[in-house]
Amino acid sequence: MPGAYYVPIPQAPPGRDYWISRSDAAKLLWQTRRYKRARLHLPLYAMLALYTGARRGAILDLTWKQIDLVRGRIDFNPPERTQTKKRRPVIPVPRSFLAALRRAQKRASCDHVIAYQGSPVASVKTGFNSAAERAGIPECTSHTLRHTAGTWMAQRGVPMHQIAGYLGHSVARTTELYAHHHPDYMREAKAALERPRR
Repeated sequence: MPGAYYVPIPQAPPGRDYWISRSDAAKLLWQTRRYKRARLHLPLYAMLALYTGARRGAILDLTWKQIDLVRGRIDFNPPERTQTKKRRPVIPVPRSFLAALRRAQKRASCDHVIAYQGSPVASVKTGFNSAAERAGIPECTSHTLRHTAGTWMAQRGVPMHQIAGYLGHSVARTTELYAHHHPDYMREAKAALERPRR
C-alpha cells in the first residue's frame, strides 16, 4: 500500500511488585486523619482500599445501597453497570472493618460512601498523595493499596483462587502477581529436588 508504514508499539514495562508493610499502612491511615477537610472521607477511602483491594474508581462509585451491613457484604457493581474486563466482585467485609463502616454510615451525608459535605468525592489523589508523603512512603498510590491487599492475603496462605475472587482478577493473573508471596510457593517442586534419588 503506497504511503503506508509500520510503527512498532513498544511492550508495556513489567509491573512493579511494590506493597507496603502493616506498620507503613498504620502510618498512612494516621496521616489521612491530619486535615480537617478530609478527616472523614480520606481515612475511610484508604481503609476501603486496604480491606477490599478495590480499584479507586470502584471505591469512589460505591454507594451505601451496595453495602449490606447486616450480612457483611459489599457489591462493587452499581445496578446499571455492565461487567467489564476490570471485574468488580461481591466480597465479604472483615469484621474489624465492618464496625468502621457502620460508624461511617451513621454520619453519612449522601448516598455515596466517599463524600464531602453532602456530595460525592470525585478525586482523592491530592489528599492521598500528601498523606503518603507525610507517612514517609511517597511512592504509595491508591493502586499500591490494592496490591498490598493481595500480597497480605498471599503471605497469610490464602489460596490463589480466593484472592482472585476477592480482587476480581483471573486466577492466572493472580498467580502471576502474588504466588511468589505465598508460603507454599513452589514447595512441591523444591521438595521433589530435596528427596534422595532411589
